[in-house]
Amino acid sequence: MKKGFFLFLLNFFLASSCLFSFQKQYLHSSSGATLEFTYRTLEPGEVIMVTLKDNPAVLEVKLQFLGKEYTLKKNDANLEPFVFMGLDLDTEPDKHIMKVLLIREGGTWEYIQKEILVAAKEFPVRELWVNEKFVTPPPWALERIKIEAEILNYIYSINTPRWLGEGKFILPTSDEVVPNFGERRIFNNNPRSSHSGVDISSPHGTTVKASNSGEVVLAKELYFAGKTVIVNHGLGLFTLYCHFSNMRTKRGEFVKKGAVIGEVGATGRVTGPHLHWGVKLLGTRIDPFSLLSLPLNE
Repeated sequence: MKKGFFLFLLNFFLASSCLFSFQKQYLHSSSGATLEFTYRTLEPGEVIMVTLKDNPAVLEVKLQFLGKEYTLKKNDANLEPFVFMGLDLDTEPDKHIMKVLLIREGGTWEYIQKEILVAAKEFPVRELWVNEKFVTPPPWALERIKIEAEILNYIYSINTPRWLGEGKFILPTSDEVVPNFGERRIFNNNPRSSHSGVDISSPHGTTVKASNSGEVVLAKELYFAGKTVIVNHGLGLFTLYCHFSNMRTKRGEFVKKGAVIGEVGATGRVTGPHLHWGVKLLGTRIDPFSLLSLPLNE
């Protein structure tokens, strides 16, 4: 009995260490500027935090990576000295080049590159059975689904240049988390898109907290996701919370980290009550656990 309990604690400790640990890389320019890269691992679905270390001679840094552009500025009230870059769920395992342009005082500039090696990651396949209307929607639902997709695409195109969060991200509930990000799903024998979040098994009515501070940009019932809340944390980063039985916030509200925003339910395409917790970063699909590892300061 004692041996089994010890192994349980050991496995839990090792899993937690992997979940919350992070690594760092640095890029040094010839002029003395340093960019710090912080991440959990370099695999599809991960986030990289890029920080400009104190260098008063550098006014602005522009980065290009995987088809997206990012800007870092010092001493600017509207921009932060860090940005988040995402490795989407479908990022190819390969060497990817990041282009960096540093603009210094006096108008001089420096161009450097950094190679990011993205490792391969295997995702499991899972078969699920749900109401057939969520696999083959009836004709009356098609226009609704199209409009909702357009709304979501618009929301995720917003890039607020100011960081709205406060310190580290937290879990939205304390219940059992299913690490099923990226799971290849088959609904009623029909292959569908990969699972772009994680599921938290919680009883119906369990309260859900905002994982960080930000502005509520959506509080609405969607066809597939059910009653859904999306929070904008700034810098192109959003967290979403789906399948609520009851939403306890509304669009336009600013919520603090830990504030209750809804209650667990089984609305939308589900097999039972649970919370779907997801992250979008400039349109890329990110494993929420990768946010928990970032050493953000209060």
